[in-house]
Amino acid sequence: MEDLLKRIFDTFQSILQIILFIELIIGIIGNGFMALVQCMDWVKRKNISLVNQILTALATSRIFLLGFVLIGSLITFLDADLVTIRTMAHFTSNLWTSANHISIWLATCLSVFYFFKIANFSNSPFLYLKWRVKKVVSVTLLVSLVLLFSNILLVNLGINMCINEYHQINMSYSFVSYYHENCQSFVLWLHIIFLSVPFILSLSTFLLLIFSLWTHHKKMQQHVQGCRDASTMAHFKALQTVIAFLLLFSIFVLSLLVQLWKHELLKKHLFILFCHIVYIAFPSFHTYVLILGDRNLRQASISVFLWLKCRSSYVE
Repeated sequence: MEDLLKRIFDTFQSILQIILFIELIIGIIGNGFMALVQCMDWVKRKNISLVNQILTALATSRIFLLGFVLIGSLITFLDADLVTIRTMAHFTSNLWTSANHISIWLATCLSVFYFFKIANFSNSPFLYLKWRVKKVVSVTLLVSLVLLFSNILLVNLGINMCINEYHQINMSYSFVSYYHENCQSFVLWLHIIFLSVPFILSLSTFLLLIFSLWTHHKKMQQHVQGCRDASTMAHFKALQTVIAFLLLFSIFVLSLLVQLWKHELLKKHLFILFCHIVYIAFPSFHTYVLILGDRNLRQASISVFLWLKCRSSYVE
């Protein structure tokens, strides 16, 4: 019976590892494709719009993020000495925090950009910001950098305190086990607190877009019956993009909350693998939502698909 359970456990762990690897490949291909198309368009036109700048930076940051998640997952299963773990803990934590923070805030800036470009409000503060959307995005990114430095500083302080406590206690088990048992919850709470800011901002843009669509629909009903104008369609497309971002972002945040709720499971490799799969789902699959929502990226993906189909037919 024990041998059977061990085989089932090993099989399930292998399946999760395969899923993790597939998600990594899918995410790297999608983000690499998006960055490549934007760079080629930049070279061809000798100019790049603000939205394309955000998409290019977002794809690049997510490629680095996926690489750091892979490195972090490998370190999780190591049982090295304290000096090695201390260096790796700071290195991977800072890199993952930076890449994850930048990726989420760039996606948030994309939601802010869509909101100001598509929403219709007649009040003067909104119109003032609407005509200066580039400055709004720049200020948002500067605020995010301040939050990033604060997040990294607090995380490093927490890791240093954990290392000092471990060194003083001189436990017999590994630092990785001690970290997951005593320090991981502090780091997770910090990430959740700092992630709540872009989440609230994106949720606000989503609700304001719905209100803008409702007011626009009421105006259109007074003039035209049963007709969808360009502004209405633009609202729907922007809402689809923001909804997909909020949905995947919510799953990402919920995975962190589950780790706090079931903190003892952090010592289980299967649970850690599952958490990494959830992490990667956000930067991987949201990219394909952006590809389908952008006309140039969608046309480029269709062209690549048709080219691959023709090549496969030619080989056959």
